[in-house]
Amino acid sequence: MSAQDVSSVTRIRTLRADRGDARERLDLVLVRHLADRPEVSRSQIQAWIEGGRVKVNGAVAAKPSMRLALGDEIEIALPPPPPRLAMTAEERPLSILFEDEHLLALDKPPGLVVHPSIGHRQGTLMNALLWHAREWGPDRRPGLVNRLDRDTSGVLLVAKTPAVHGILARHLRRRDARKEYLAIAYGSPPTDQGRIDLKILRHPADRKRMIVSKTEGRDSVTLWERLAEGKGLSLLRCRLLTGRTHQIRVHLKARGWPIVGDPVYGEPRFKGIADPGLAALCKDFPRQALHARRLAFAHPATGGPIEIMAPVPEDMEGLLAAAGLE
Repeated sequence: MSAQDVSSVTRIRTLRADRGDARERLDLVLVRHLADRPEVSRSQIQAWIEGGRVKVNGAVAAKPSMRLALGDEIEIALPPPPPRLAMTAEERPLSILFEDEHLLALDKPPGLVVHPSIGHRQGTLMNALLWHAREWGPDRRPGLVNRLDRDTSGVLLVAKTPAVHGILARHLRRRDARKEYLAIAYGSPPTDQGRIDLKILRHPADRKRMIVSKTEGRDSVTLWERLAEGKGLSLLRCRLLTGRTHQIRVHLKARGWPIVGDPVYGEPRFKGIADPGLAALCKDFPRQALHARRLAFAHPATGGPIEIMAPVPEDMEGLLAAAGLE
């Protein structure tokens, strides 16, 4: 494909190698910097490099394994992202915690997909939200302000207009906003509370996983407090000061307290639990035991304080009861 052909169907993205990129392979650096394009795999990036679609300091990159230096300029001819799937309204139940003319807060159950995707075109939370919003008016459309993993339960905030969405997004980034989660984790922290301050970046070989680093990645801070412990488990309250992908899950694992049932960052610690009934519950727990318990922020219209809380779901309640934790 000629340069003219490439430019007619792609757009050029220019990157500058930072300290975390120095002496790293070109393909791994591009995996990191293209985190906003999760559909792009490392093998695709390698094929693009070998096909002449990547330049370093104005010259076509020779091979995926070439090492970069601090300040190198990288140009990549990116194909357009896949088209967004059209979403249809579906009449499905929603657990509404709060609603007014500006915003909506939901209690998201575990296991519910939020957005339609290739494997989940129907039955998602957004399909149900579109049905709920069918009479809001032409200028109103649901927009998610915070995100929860598929198997994380709890408070999900929805704006009714783009303007409100922008205000809420800014409010949730303020230091006086509170984003609190409950996590049931293996192990026992050595103190009653603490702070995890570790950078987070995407795993270079697995785009679905995140890893921690003291020097590379995005700044990430989690405050934690031990509420109860017993029988090999701890109930932790975690407050996010930043909002990175899988932040609590990867931070707790890094400290040696993986969340029960976590399919990505968990560990088979149930083998060390003496109570056979509790060990069986932990082994078979169907998802990460993580719940978005509380959101507190300034209302986008009045500026007054607003607090939304979601009740602890039944599956986590059962696990806590079996461990004797309240």
